[in-house]
Amino acid sequence: MPLPERNFVADALRAETVGGVLLLAAAVAALIWANTLGGSYEAVRGFHLGPATLGLDLSVQHWAANGLLAVFFFVAGIELKRELVAGELRDPKAAALPVIAALCGMAVPALVYFAVNSIGGGSLQGWAVPTATDIAFALAVLAVIGTSLPAALRAFLLTLAVVDDLFAILIIAVFFTSTINFLALGLAVAGLVLFYVLLRKGVRGWYVHVPLAVVIWGLMENSGVHATIAGVAMGLMLRCTRRDGETQSPGEHIEHLVRPLSAGLAVPLFALFSAGVSISGGAVHDVFTRPETLGVVLGLVVGKTLGIFGGTWLTARFTKATLNPDLKWPDVFALASLAGIGFTVSLLIGELAFSQNPVLTDEIKASVLIGSLLAAVFAGILLKLRNTKYKKLCEEEERDEDQDGIPDVYERDNPEYHLRMAAIHEAKAAEHRRLAEVASGRHAGDDGPA
Repeated sequence: MPLPERNFVADALRAETVGGVLLLAAAVAALIWANTLGGSYEAVRGFHLGPATLGLDLSVQHWAANGLLAVFFFVAGIELKRELVAGELRDPKAAALPVIAALCGMAVPALVYFAVNSIGGGSLQGWAVPTATDIAFALAVLAVIGTSLPAALRAFLLTLAVVDDLFAILIIAVFFTSTINFLALGLAVAGLVLFYVLLRKGVRGWYVHVPLAVVIWGLMENSGVHATIAGVAMGLMLRCTRRDGETQSPGEHIEHLVRPLSAGLAVPLFALFSAGVSISGGAVHDVFTRPETLGVVLGLVVGKTLGIFGGTWLTARFTKATLNPDLKWPDVFALASLAGIGFTVSLLIGELAFSQNPVLTDEIKASVLIGSLLAAVFAGILLKLRNTKYKKLCEEEERDEDQDGIPDVYERDNPEYHLRMAAIHEAKAAEHRRLAEVASGRHAGDDGPA
């Protein structure tokens, strides 16, 4: 495309709303495709391609989950690094609440899943599925609904989601790595060291870093460790602090370039080839009756809300950590319910947890979709109520009836403001008296002789 159109599309893809809409559209397309032309859907996502000699003869679904999602986790790694060096996570006092909220928001859903499956006799392998929050979807919902909500709410959600992503990556690395090829892993680590050295030496150029990144990814894929770990590791290595004369740090610059690729291609294609499950009345019934799937739904909808809100409240109540003064507890509750949108990472963990049972894998995916939808609807209602309240407060704070350029709320103790308002009201009263006299005269004329 010509440069202006290309820049317009790229800027649009950097917005949370557009990325969330594309993700939703891809998920809906996958559901329609899988439930209308299921044979072709399975054939396409099961199609293998790639060099077998390099251990990369993978299915389309595998390429989307391990390859394209590495781009998503690369961007997540940059966001995490930026938060650690220049954002909320830099200050331990400011970071305490969202970090603890994120940890509780992962622990409680896992406990809910464990309890449901212990009582119901289900498999405990899926305990990690409801622990993740989809940052793209959650921020998109917040951006669409929360037009008047405090900016501190978005900062809280972003910090919480970044920490959530970090621990989700650790869960994938620790619990879903079976056999390790130490030679491939060692070479991948050596590649990461070389990547770090080149960055610190100031070596620039995509023709150096992109081929090296692809090699590191391929080695990580062959090592047995989930290949997305390579993406987040490289993201964390980028410098996200600005030096003298810089308008952007290297991390910010690269994130600016790569985010459209992540939001516009990587994540939607992953959703397209992962969210396609057969949905029927019986399947929905099974989601709410089978312990594994019910544990995922309750973990996302109930566990996330209770974990994040409860962890935040207990931390603020019993430690020196304090909630941002711009936020109220109903805001935190609405935000906690919004974090129940698991989607991308939950779908990925569901595939890894039940990879040996394709039928249960599809049922787990259906439960992730239903749980995320319920969480989004519930959070949307709560956020809309809070947004309406803040909108009224904003209108009150911006009212300037005396038109002196200063909002009236800041002049309550100023005698001159009240004198100006008295003059304005007296002028309005005089005008209404004049209009009343005119109206009375007309009325008296109407009662006279014809």
